[in-house]
Amino acid sequence: MRRRLALLAAAITSLVLVAFLVPLALLVRTVAADRALDAAISQLQSLTSAVATATSTDALRLTVEQVNATAEHPVTVLLGDGTVLGAPVARTPAVELAARGRSLSVDVPAGQQILVSVQGAPTGPAVIATVVPKSDLRRGVTTIWLILLGLGIMLVAVGVVVADRLAVSMVGPITEAARVSHRLARGDLEARARAAAGPPEIRDVATALNHLASRIRELLRAERETAADLSHRLRTPLTALRLNAESLRDPQEAERIGSDLDALERAVDQAIRDARRSESASADTPGSAPRTCDAAAVVRDRVEFWSALADDTDRTVELDLPGLHDGPICVALPAADLAAVADAVLGNVFAHTPDGTPFAVELSARPSGGARLVVRDAGPGLSSSSGDPTTRGASGAGSTGLGLDIVRRAANASGGTLRLSEAPAGGAEITIDLGPPRRHDADMTAATASLWPLRPARPARPARPARPR
Repeated sequence: MRRRLALLAAAITSLVLVAFLVPLALLVRTVAADRALDAAISQLQSLTSAVATATSTDALRLTVEQVNATAEHPVTVLLGDGTVLGAPVARTPAVELAARGRSLSVDVPAGQQILVSVQGAPTGPAVIATVVPKSDLRRGVTTIWLILLGLGIMLVAVGVVVADRLAVSMVGPITEAARVSHRLARGDLEARARAAAGPPEIRDVATALNHLASRIRELLRAERETAADLSHRLRTPLTALRLNAESLRDPQEAERIGSDLDALERAVDQAIRDARRSESASADTPGSAPRTCDAAAVVRDRVEFWSALADDTDRTVELDLPGLHDGPICVALPAADLAAVADAVLGNVFAHTPDGTPFAVELSARPSGGARLVVRDAGPGLSSSSGDPTTRGASGAGSTGLGLDIVRRAANASGGTLRLSEAPAGGAEITIDLGPPRRHDADMTAATASLWPLRPARPARPARPARPR
């Protein structure tokens, strides 16, 4: 913006100066020529009385020689009897016209010739002539033009500097407001813009931005309090369920339900911790949980978790996962988030395909870093009538419509993508590309890869509505 304002000031100043200086330069040239011509005419007119009253040609010749000795321009006197005194001059039509009683000036190759007619001379009509060179006609013009040019350049420079200073007073607050908005976008809700700087309109923007930041803080605080209330409300039914599970006569069934309740309680606690996480905390703060994980370990654990339900529903599972000794496949996603992604896509298979429908899970490292997770089934496939199944809240099967949206957002957060397509067997194929972590996070992932907990409990069998998603 500063550059544009400076260019605008330079353009406007230049146009004004051109409109002013060009006519002034032409006027200077005209004035210089008129001044030289006036001086020559005055010199010639000083001889008119001597020519008109001369009684002797020799005396007049002496007078002309004296004038030429001190004159700037040589003078010639052409008498009526054809005698030429002074510098020789040809009798051109202009000279003949002047001899008839008309004084004039004409352009000649050397400059400007001035002819003064003298009537009543003893020898008949006489003509006094001189030539003003072009150099005298333009004397001082170049210097004045250079002065005008320098003055114009100086005025343009001053205009640009003044415009730049004015631009700084406007651009500075705008830049600060933009910087504050970027800090707010990164989660720094303590960022505030100076509302007392800049023009009134920019001050209004800064005030509105500060008000927006305060409003965001209030909304996040209310959200965290709502999450805390949710935690408190869930404790009572979870406790009741745990007591009911412990009262079951079948120890294995009680252990299984208790394990499910433990998983549910951990999920609720994790959701509450995420909701109440300080908005100003940085993901890269030393000592914080790593924002990456070993995709091979997490996906292997979640497939193990869902395998029990696959056995119960007579589903065959085709697995293509890295071995335990193949090394980690690091991705830019926390382990809990990747587990939620795997649970969402695997649970989607069980919820929307009939019992006995086979499915396949593939995990491989991407050449550019990160991982690719592919889950495909042989079910009825995706229904086009329900719209984009990754749209948040959109579901044609009676579900919440959040599963694939969670997967999409997690993939995007890692720097990857989510793609939905038709599997070779005619069912749905979900491809999730996960981006690679940064070096610092990758080191943390390698150091904590063995800490990912394996949960042997099997999931509860989900209700399965109609196939369209």
